[in-house]
Amino acid sequence: MKQDLQLATVVSLPFEQNTYVAALAGRDDCLVIDPGLEPEKIFRTLANRRLKPAAILITHAHSDHIGGNAALKERWPGCPLVVGAGDAAKLTDPWLNLSAAFGQSIVSPAADVTLDDGDHYEAAGFALEVRAIPGHSAGHVAYVWPGQTPPVVFVGDIIFAGSIGRTDFPDGNLEQLVSGIRAKLFTLPDDTILLPGHGPATTVGEEKRDNPFVGLGVR
Repeated sequence: MKQDLQLATVVSLPFEQNTYVAALAGRDDCLVIDPGLEPEKIFRTLANRRLKPAAILITHAHSDHIGGNAALKERWPGCPLVVGAGDAAKLTDPWLNLSAAFGQSIVSPAADVTLDDGDHYEAAGFALEVRAIPGHSAGHVAYVWPGQTPPVVFVGDIIFAGSIGRTDFPDGNLEQLVSGIRAKLFTLPDDTILLPGHGPATTVGEEKRDNPFVGLGVR
């Protein structure tokens, strides 16, 4: 059955981080993926679209991707906060989530749900597949939604259009990141849409051809 995705991208400063609000046509609930440091923009988007979050999904718990968690949980305390198990501790520790290094102390509420590689999670009509891809952050996960053609993946900071996530953080690892991208993203269909945590959307095929860090040069 065809499902129509209605997607809004909310860009938060100072890191130009993408928060995604994803809903299916005809529904008034949604997913909020990686609430950024300007939650008032997310609130406006939700109000304009008359949506209520059914889940807050975190790809990884660096501060720019969790800065809006507390505000959303305050307004919707029953909305589950969902994160990869390996990044759950970062939510409540400003040193681990890197905010302390920038002279801030960003703390999120604790996770309500933790996920591991291969898990499935359903909310707001979305049936998502969880793929753990460490290297930028040890507990980083991608959320794959195969409910439309082409499939959609919320990839956080794993991969960008023409680039990949930084691996110079304390729990970063370039080899893990590259191998994870090739094994768990590049095995998806070439037209799969990748929605990154910063910058424009891209596709698996584009990155396989042209990404200088992980591209396979496939034409």
